Amino acid sequence: MFYLNSRISFYNASLDSLTNEKLLITTLNAYSFNLAQTNLAFSEALKKSDVLLPDGISIVLAKRFLDGTKLKKIAGADLFHYEMNRLNNEQGSCFYLGSTAQTLQLIQAKAAIEFPHVKMETYSPPFKDIFNDEDNASMLDAIRQFNPDVLFIGMTAPKQEVWAYEQLEQIQAKHICCIGAVFDFYAGTIHRAPQWIIRMGLEWLYRLGSEPKRLWRRYLIGNAQFIFLILKEKFRSLA
Repeated sequence: MFYLNSRISFYNASLDSLTNEKLLITTLNAYSFNLAQTNLAFSEALKKSDVLLPDGISIVLAKRFLDGTKLKKIAGADLFHYEMNRLNNEQGSCFYLGSTAQTLQLIQAKAAIEFPHVKMETYSPPFKDIFNDEDNASMLDAIRQFNPDVLFIGMTAPKQEVWAYEQLEQIQAKHICCIGAVFDFYAGTIHRAPQWIIRMGLEWLYRLGSEPKRLWRRYLIGNAQFIFLILKEKFRSLA
């Protein structure tokens, strides 16, 4: 089982405090928490991450309920904008791995205007559940040739976290950021909630309303499952 107890260490500082060393950075929300209960490889990748961000008001509230820990929500989008602004100031480089060629083109076009001093490269991997050795070699070689400061991975959870963790020693980048849907948010292929909705902790409701057919199971059934698991963990700690 994957528990939100003291063995899970969330990052709880300003992103400005991230060190300039090789870091595997992942995020956790209610959906990924549920997945980690049965996906051992995903659970291991999250636990062994150098930086685990509380990406979701559900995680923030659950930690406070379980052990009184006060966390600040840090979304994958927050990490993305922090890294891009930092790279723009430092004239650094980033590599986008994941999504479709069309989405990557939209990202590059927008980022070239907003972050003109950042050097960028992209790679759209094949859409399959499991990458073979040839797939992995092609991705790693593309990253190695560009040698980015930051690698953004947008292949959705748990695929992106498991891949990054398994290939960590081979990845040539300082910060390896698993940010999933942020690729689509930034490209504009999926619209993120307005800031006032995000501040109210209702981003999940906005996304459900935007894509009810695709996301109803994740948010309605998934949120109920998350609450059940958190209550179970609380009672377990009191026993």
